[in-house]
Amino acid sequence: MADTSSCLSLPFIQPNQAQKHVTHNEALRILDILTQLGVQADDQPVPPATPAEGDRYIVGDSGTGDWAGHDGDIALFENGVWQFFTPKPGWRAYVIGRDSLIVHDGTDWIDLDSAELQEIEAFGLGMISLPSSPFSAKLNAALWTALYRDDGGNGSMISTLNKEASGDDAGFILQQDFETRGLFGLFGSDNIRLATSADGTSFHDGLIVDAGTGVVDQPNLPRFKGVTNFDNYLSADAWTKIAINLTEFNDQNAFDSANNHFVAPAAGSYVFAAALTFKQNASNQARIGARLLRNGAEVISGSLGENTGPHISEQTCLNIQCMVLLNAGDTVELQGHLRGFDGYFLADQTSFWGYKVG
Repeated sequence: MADTSSCLSLPFIQPNQAQKHVTHNEALRILDILTQLGVQADDQPVPPATPAEGDRYIVGDSGTGDWAGHDGDIALFENGVWQFFTPKPGWRAYVIGRDSLIVHDGTDWIDLDSAELQEIEAFGLGMISLPSSPFSAKLNAALWTALYRDDGGNGSMISTLNKEASGDDAGFILQQDFETRGLFGLFGSDNIRLATSADGTSFHDGLIVDAGTGVVDQPNLPRFKGVTNFDNYLSADAWTKIAINLTEFNDQNAFDSANNHFVAPAAGSYVFAAALTFKQNASNQARIGARLLRNGAEVISGSLGENTGPHISEQTCLNIQCMVLLNAGDTVELQGHLRGFDGYFLADQTSFWGYKVG
């Protein structure tokens, strides 16, 4: 059995040893000295003239006096004499005199911000670094702050993510339990991209900013434009749903052509507008009107419009527009009205459109 431990050289109690408490107390004393190690200084070669009991130092280069021959050792002043401990690789100490943390690399003590720690291959903060992420941190909060002017900085804080080529990625990946839920940055191009995912596999782009023009695109914004490809007949004095049976575009499938109404895929504020062109049947004196209905029953405020006659058939147009707050699943439909006489709203010149704005 060895006499001391391999790392801190703590003395072991031997079989049939007398005075066991002496050995045990010596081990505790060494632990008290070397654990949570804090030293007064690490760069002076000369012992202090009046050290305090329990003071610890790291002997600087070319130690003199009682410190001669102990360069780099930990020096403890106890019971009026200096005792020395030789460090091993990985030992760390806090230098009180200059507010720095140092580590022993097997040869020298070096600052943790020393150039000797540059180009390290992996670093884990609160965890073992992952193979795919040489710098890994496990913590609940992180702060990057500017170096203030009074401290020698310029007051700014800039973080840079650099990629090699246009087709590469530079951005932030937001995850839930290590499954991706969001992307923000330059992914696969130089356009700024904001995308979300519910399963970490299928992604939906909410925002794309073109690198060449700065033009913002919202590829999945709920929006549509629909038209009718036949003359919609309206009997006199009756509100009638306009059959918008074709869509020129219909993002998020927001417009239900089968039921001739818009269905809000998400709660928010929406803008709707319509253009209705009158086509005469028996008289050009019919007053033409239009409105938007929410959920098939409620007239949306600001959407009601009317145009009095006489009208020029296939040329007189009524336009309405409004903004409305909708809940997810709410419907909006377009209705037309002819007062006094029947008639039509013209094919291909009668349309309805809308989009989410907030």
